[in-house]
Order: sequence, then C-alpha cells, then structure tokens
Amino acid sequence: MRWWDIAPVLDLEHELFPEDAWSVGMFWSELAHARGPGATRRYVVAESFEEGRARLVGYAGLAAAGDLADVQTIAAARDQWGTGLGARLLSDLLKHATAFECDEVLLEVRVDNTRAQKLYERFGFEPIGFRRGYYQPGNVDALVMRLTVQEYVQGTEETD
Repeated sequence: MRWWDIAPVLDLEHELFPEDAWSVGMFWSELAHARGPGATRRYVVAESFEEGRARLVGYAGLAAAGDLADVQTIAAARDQWGTGLGARLLSDLLKHATAFECDEVLLEVRVDNTRAQKLYERFGFEPIGFRRGYYQPGNVDALVMRLTVQEYVQGTEETD
C-alpha cells in the first residue's frame, strides 16, 4: 500500500465497515511505519484489472512489536468474497510476520463476522478471549484470536 492507495482503500473501508471505518489519519499513521530499515508495519493492496483499468479490491495490514504481530485490518470487496482473496492477503501478512521474527500473531474480529472467523480458523488461529464493546459505535464485541507462527510455518511446509 502506498499513499495514493489511501483514497480507494477508504472508499472500500466505508463500504464494508460503515459504523467503525478507519480514518484517513489512521491509514497515514500506519503507512508512516511501513518503510525503511526500522519498519514495523506491512500494508498491502489487491487490484483487479478490468477493461484496462485497475480497481482496488482488497487490502490488509499487520503491525509488529517485538515477537508479537497483530493483524490490524483485512478486507475484500464483496464481489471478491469466495475467490480466495482474503486467504491470499492473510498469507502475505503471515509471511511478513515470519520476516519480522514474530512468534505469535493476534487479531480481533467481530463476533458477528463468522465468514472472517472461519478464514482465520483455517489458518490455525484459535480463540483466546473477548474484548467487550470493542467495535464502536455499535458496541459489538471482538473475538480475540491467536496463531503461533511456528505451527503455521510447519503446517504450510507439510502442504507444499
């Protein structure tokens, strides 16, 4: 993700998460930590090419601190659901969690987002708790999930 991706990312963000969408400042802040030798973030976008034009259809972000990474955001346009795009975005983030030398990856997911929960479970994430009222202003709880990176790496080596 680059600065010029922020506007289309925000369009998709507001379409998918109208009540608790990130602000432009939040994306700028995250991208500020995604470049250079001390980078602690990984943000990516996915594009679809139709009639010679690129259209942003997904994005994802990861933050790393010490031996812990956190999936900050992941989203795929509705017309991309079921295509494997979410899995490809998550795979990229997990690859970079390994590059950041993280032992664990955490994430929060809305308790009512079973589609995303199933994706994370396929990758080996396990529920470890809840954050009550995490998503505002709707006061929706978050399910906290954790993945041990070493187990993920071993699992992917067995399927390669």
